[in-house]
Amino acid sequence: MWENEHLIDLKNICKEYDGVKVLKDINLYIRKKEFVTLLGPSGCGKTTTLRIIGGFETPTSGELLFEGKEISHVPPYKRRVNTVFQKYALFPHLNVHDNIAFGLKLKKMSKKEIDHKVDAMLDLVNLQGYGKRHVDALSGGQQQRVAIARSLVNEPEVLLLDEPLGALDLKLRKEMQLELKDMQQRLGITFLYVTHDQEEALTMSDTIVVMRDGNILQIGDPKRIYDEPANAFVADFIGESNILKGTMVRDELVEFAGGRFPCVDFGFGENAPVDVVIRPEDIMLVGEDVGQLVGTIRSVLFKGVHYEMMIDCGEYTLKVHSTTMQPQGSRVGLNIVPFNIHIMKPMEV
Repeated sequence: MWENEHLIDLKNICKEYDGVKVLKDINLYIRKKEFVTLLGPSGCGKTTTLRIIGGFETPTSGELLFEGKEISHVPPYKRRVNTVFQKYALFPHLNVHDNIAFGLKLKKMSKKEIDHKVDAMLDLVNLQGYGKRHVDALSGGQQQRVAIARSLVNEPEVLLLDEPLGALDLKLRKEMQLELKDMQQRLGITFLYVTHDQEEALTMSDTIVVMRDGNILQIGDPKRIYDEPANAFVADFIGESNILKGTMVRDELVEFAGGRFPCVDFGFGENAPVDVVIRPEDIMLVGEDVGQLVGTIRSVLFKGVHYEMMIDCGEYTLKVHSTTMQPQGSRVGLNIVPFNIHIMKPMEV
């Protein structure tokens, strides 16, 4: 049933500009009440995907379905979606109340009903008592809340957010990440969020869609994307990683950095070239005499909750995160348990 499964379906969506494909056969579905994040570097196609769903772009080919009905050529104002852009596009000549009420006035609602809905939105975005203020007198974070309230007051089924936190400072951005997630859960509507910030994606999302060069590389929940990246690009883009060239000797045994290591992966064949991904926090520092690898600490950087050490192991320099500091120049052993060694097919260039 569409009601229980897919709210939005993108089927083989392509988009070309002047003969250049910026989206290449995108297949994606979004469920009701889901917080989905499109994540990737600049130019990967995430904003174009968002604009196609919002109705601001038309796909060159493919189908866009909303509850099973094709909407590729339905204009934005007839879609049950609203969009919040990085540039909030508030009306500078209107106060906060009238900015939020703008869409309701176009619907010719009564003043009493408009005031009730606007007051409810101001409560939702923690701007009680701000209705008469001019938007130019607000901080960036407050302006962003007004833009969100203006979009939500029309009760869309889907809220599209195109890097809405990009203009905020780090502390406020982190606060707003939590507020947005809480807002989405309380309202029970679908959020589709675009960002290049992997921390934002990991913090807020139910589902992350990693994109690169107009393609979807991986779809999954934050833990799966982080713990089981589909390829070296995803591993490197989501968090920090040591990515090494290796050979899968056989199932559950991989060779890299001059040694052979037990792992939990299988199905790659025998003596097959692979990429090996190891997160910096998954490498344990041990005595030089008991390490699977041995290296020299070349640099130590204090990062607040841990130390970041670059350790020269001869063929490779590995990044290690540890709460215990070892001095620069020390010889140390490094151990990696099988579960923390992630094997993947080499990334195609």
